[in-house]
Amino acid sequence: MILLDAIDHFPTTMPQPFEGKKVSSIELKNLISAATSEKKRVIVFFGANWCPDAQCLEAVMQLPSVKTFCDHHFSVIHVDVGDYDTNMHLMPEVGLPVQEGIPRLVIIDLRGKPINLATNDQWRSARDSSSQDIFNYLQMYAIDDTDN
Repeated sequence: MILLDAIDHFPTTMPQPFEGKKVSSIELKNLISAATSEKKRVIVFFGANWCPDAQCLEAVMQLPSVKTFCDHHFSVIHVDVGDYDTNMHLMPEVGLPVQEGIPRLVIIDLRGKPINLATNDQWRSARDSSSQDIFNYLQMYAIDDTDN
């Protein structure tokens, strides 16, 4: 596992990556297809800017070491769920039941299949995890030789 280092400082202002954009099922499938054609796994990041755990996850994903790693291994798609009234129809598209509780990181392999459904709900309390724990989780799901 790659360890975080001195350049990886948590921001003083939390990021707000969710833009309120509605995404269709076709758009999501096209984004996933484009990313997997680049031989990258996809992180479908369901969240909202009001959610402190989503902000925490995004802040970790923007740390220099984590960002470099993620840019190499993943394509990240942010899906804004608003107040649980936007884009909720996309959860079943990636294997999640429609439910409350964000953030959710669904990692899609090169075959277009979700590979972390059993563990993605743990990030609903991301604030309780260290930056290194979050980074370790992402590293576990990086591309490997089983993806073809």
